[in-house]
Amino acid sequence: MDVICPHCQAKKFRSESPGMCCSNGKVKLPPLNPPPEPLRSYMSGTTAESKHFLQNIRRYNSCFQMTSFGTTATVQERSFMPTFKVRGQIYHRVGSLLPLPNENPRFLQIYFTGDEEQQVDQRCENIGGTRRNIVLDLQRMFHQHNNLVKLFKTALERMPTDEYKVVIRADKRPTGEHERRFNAPTVNEVAVVIVGEDVDRRDIIIQKRNDSLQRISETHRSYDALQYPVIFWEGEDGYHFNLKQTDPRTGSLTSKKISAKDFYASRIMIRDASSDHLLKCRQLFHQFIVDMYAKIESERLLYIRLNQRKLRVDDYIHLRDAVANDGDSTDVGRLVILPATFTGSPRHMHEYAQDAMLY
Repeated sequence: MDVICPHCQAKKFRSESPGMCCSNGKVKLPPLNPPPEPLRSYMSGTTAESKHFLQNIRRYNSCFQMTSFGTTATVQERSFMPTFKVRGQIYHRVGSLLPLPNENPRFLQIYFTGDEEQQVDQRCENIGGTRRNIVLDLQRMFHQHNNLVKLFKTALERMPTDEYKVVIRADKRPTGEHERRFNAPTVNEVAVVIVGEDVDRRDIIIQKRNDSLQRISETHRSYDALQYPVIFWEGEDGYHFNLKQTDPRTGSLTSKKISAKDFYASRIMIRDASSDHLLKCRQLFHQFIVDMYAKIESERLLYIRLNQRKLRVDDYIHLRDAVANDGDSTDVGRLVILPATFTGSPRHMHEYAQDAMLY
C-alpha cells in the first residue's frame, strides 16, 4: 500500500479508486477505540491461548451476542481458506430480558440470570469448544465496558412489572450531543414504557419476560453491536439513517445522507491513526462483512421499491406491452422493476451481454 488518502489517511494501492475510502472527504467517521485487556491480549495471537481464541473467535462471539443470527442457508467451506457464505435473507432477532420459568436463558438473557459463575456455566453449555477462563475474562470485561449491557441493566431495574417494555430508539440522540457523533447508546436513548404505547417500527422493543422474538431493523444504530460484541466491545453505534455527509471544503454537515456502502467502506479501511481490531477478527470479520453486504443490498433494494416512480419504471417497454396484451393491469401484479444500475439485475446483465456482442 503506497497511497495515503489526504482526507481520511486511509492506506490504499495506487490503482485503487481515490474516493473508495471516504468519498473524497464526504464521509468522516471517528475511529474505533482499541480493545482493553483481556481482549487485547487474546487478539494478539502470540500465546497458545490467544491462538485458540482467534481460531474459535466466532464461538466466543456467539457466547456473548445479544441477538440471534439467522439466514435462509449458511455455507461454510473449511478448506485452506475458510469461507463464510449465506443464501437468501439475513435477519437478527432479539427476545425478552428474562427467560420464561423452567427455560434456559439464551443470548441477551444470560447477562441478567444468576451470578457470575452461573452465567459462565450457561455460556459454556450453550456454545461448545470454549474455555471457561476465557469466557469468564470476557464476561467481566463486557459487564464493565459494554454500554449496551449497562443500558439493559438500568432498564431492567426501572421496570416495575412485566407489563412494561424497554424501547431502544432507532434514531434518538443523547440530549446535547451532535447527531453525527457515534456515541454508544446511553440511558437517555432508552424508554421504559407500558405495553401498548406507540413506538416507531424501527425501534427495538424488549419485554421483561415473554416467548416472542422481534426482528431488528438493519438500519437500527445498535444492529451491529448487539450481534458482534467482540468487535464492538463498547456497544458503539453502527450505520443508521441520520448520518450526514460532510462538505470537504468547509467541514460542515450537508443535507445528503451517508449510504450504508460508504459507511462500511470507510470503516474497514486500514489507517495508522486508528485501531485495526476489526480487521484482526479473522472468521468473525468474514461473517461481519457478509452480514453488512446483505444490509447494503437491502438498503438499495428498499430504495428501488419505494422510488419506482422516480426511477421512471413506467417507461419500461416490456411492462407496457404486458399490460397492453393482457388488457387488464390487475393481472400483472405489483411489479418492482430493478433498473440496469442495480448490479446483477436482469437489465444489468443484459447490458453486459449487449456490450460483449458489440465489441
